[in-house]
Amino acid sequence: MARDASPREVADRLHSAAIHLLRRVRSTDVQTGVTPAQLSALSVLMSGPKTLGQLAVAEQVRPPTITRLAQDLERLGLVRRESDKGDARVARLRSSAKGSAILRRGRELRIGELERRLRKLSAADLRTLDDAAVIIERVVGE
Repeated sequence: MARDASPREVADRLHSAAIHLLRRVRSTDVQTGVTPAQLSALSVLMSGPKTLGQLAVAEQVRPPTITRLAQDLERLGLVRRESDKGDARVARLRSSAKGSAILRRGRELRIGELERRLRKLSAADLRTLDDAAVIIERVVGE
């Protein structure tokens, strides 16, 4: 029988479950050939070009860290640096085709790992998780 749980209790369980789930599926990231930090930065750039400052804020790192990361991404051909048309002092990073392909590969690997785990569940459990995913998408969209 289901019990009524407080928003705090649900938040605590979701937080823990999300962390453990991410740890399990990101074990496949090594197969992309790039570091977790590089994959994370590439994922931020998928929404469009970013300045180093914007990328540092999104990745929650200090400017020197993001500068080194950007240099590594450029050296590997995963991003391109573009000049800002309005201000020549500003440069934006954009994911290259190679960077986008690596990110897509990483996503496919993670989804495959998660799918492997979900195949062990009953149809009823899969429906429940599908319903939960809709609710989670609504919560994060707020």
